[in-house]
Amino acid sequence: MTQTNPALAKSIVENVTAALREDVGSGDVTAQLIPPERISEAIILSRENAVVCGIPWVNEVFQQLDPTIVIDWLVRDGDEISTDQTLCKLSGNSRNILTGERTALNFLQLLSGTATLSRHYANLVAKCGTKILDTRKTVPGLRVAQKYAVAVGGCHNHRMGLYDAFLIKENHIAACGGITAAIETARTQAPGLAIEIEVENLTEFQEALAAEPNTIMLDNFSIEDIKKACEVRGSKNVKLEVSGNITEQSIVQYALPGVDFLSSGQLTKHCRAVDLSLLIRH
Repeated sequence: MTQTNPALAKSIVENVTAALREDVGSGDVTAQLIPPERISEAIILSRENAVVCGIPWVNEVFQQLDPTIVIDWLVRDGDEISTDQTLCKLSGNSRNILTGERTALNFLQLLSGTATLSRHYANLVAKCGTKILDTRKTVPGLRVAQKYAVAVGGCHNHRMGLYDAFLIKENHIAACGGITAAIETARTQAPGLAIEIEVENLTEFQEALAAEPNTIMLDNFSIEDIKKACEVRGSKNVKLEVSGNITEQSIVQYALPGVDFLSSGQLTKHCRAVDLSLLIRH
């Protein structure tokens, strides 16, 4: 997902509009203490090492509040930043800079946290040839934003939601009458959509493999069974995704030859916001 993606551009506007409505409400009463004509210069400063992400959201915050505020960015999304590094300089109406401060930082801190963790995970498997995927375990309302941050960090996006690919899980299989029936029904109903199915053991894997979906997810498989599944798959054009118990400590041992993808909800649900500050200089 890139900054030129129309869905991303639309989401940025919607995210910021909702966040400003939530925070500003009927007006920033504290900012009214400042003379309305006061002009200030400010900086956004990092308090720790991180991967920066979220610049388009910061720009949109001040665009909606006051388009005359000038932001001079010294970094780009994806850059690695260090403690006490200045990320940007702002100049403009003091009231409006301070009104937008928290909303802008909330986006920048959260998305930088997501990108930072994603970069760390991507680096862990950089020599393994396995791609790390995110999941739908995102902050409500910020899925597009967090998936953008995952990509900025160097990992990859799974499906966006329930609408753009099939992911057939245990309960779907039971309701459909079995693995083969579920895959065949999906193929008939929406021939253009990718089909992925989750299996929990090698017997289920062999049945799924025979039906040749696009991807088979090996859910909570042991290392031994993952190796066996890779052998059984052989040259068939079916991707293998490993999921379950994928942590910073275990990720390398699951990135086995033959494993195409590792998926982890930790990229988006366990990330910690990066410590950043906006400071008025004068």
